[in-house]
Amino acid sequence: MTRASRFIVSGRVQGVGFRAFVADAARAERIGGWVKNLPDGRVEVHAEGDAEAVGRLEWRLWQGPSLARVDDVESEDVVPGGAVEFRIA
Repeated sequence: MTRASRFIVSGRVQGVGFRAFVADAARAERIGGWVKNLPDGRVEVHAEGDAEAVGRLEWRLWQGPSLARVDDVESEDVVPGGAVEFRIA
């Protein structure tokens, strides 16, 4: 079953390799979508793929790379847009 989710990650998540970490994790799970920095210091992730894979990605968002400090991960299900590759926006 396909799932599409939008995640907003807050904490120390910019300038610590967070976007590359997310892209690597998403590609390993064969998830499509994108990750980008937001002007307020948070990171936004759009992920589409197998529901279990997107769930595993959400768990990885809470972990982050070693230099990150994740305080919160907000999530909401969204309508899939047909993303098949994952990119850093």
